[in-house]
Amino acid sequence: MSEQSEFSTPEETPVVEAVASTTPAEAVSTEERTWALLAHLSIFVNLFTGLLGTAAALVIYLVYKDKSRYVAYQSLQALIFQLVFFLGGSLLIGLVWVITGLLSIVLVGLILIPFALIFSLLPIGCLVYAIYAAVETYHGKDFKYWLVGDWTRSALTN
Repeated sequence: MSEQSEFSTPEETPVVEAVASTTPAEAVSTEERTWALLAHLSIFVNLFTGLLGTAAALVIYLVYKDKSRYVAYQSLQALIFQLVFFLGGSLLIGLVWVITGLLSIVLVGLILIPFALIFSLLPIGCLVYAIYAAVETYHGKDFKYWLVGDWTRSALTN
């Protein structure tokens, strides 16, 4: 009976290159943490201008893509998050309210009003999540948005 090792051989172990070090926080400079924070907080610009928050995150990404992998990763995540969840969510909310309004003609839409109100809270949730991301990145942590982070990391490493 042959013994098999419980440990992986080097050929079996996938090599994953980290975008930024998660420890210690001093590995990421204060300037990098500040720009990552600003990239995540640029979602608040969308409240007053519509799309300029995404432009701010894009500019930060373009400036830092060759200077700092940490800032590039965080700003690209913030950009994609804003496009998908904040702006896409806003379009979804508009569509839900239109459907609710049209169905209200036949009284079915009145039942959908509570659901439309719940969907209307989506941008507020996005703002809270962006604040959390900003705080985490300012502390030098390698923050990763749900659904967006893995895709962004793979796009940057390929």
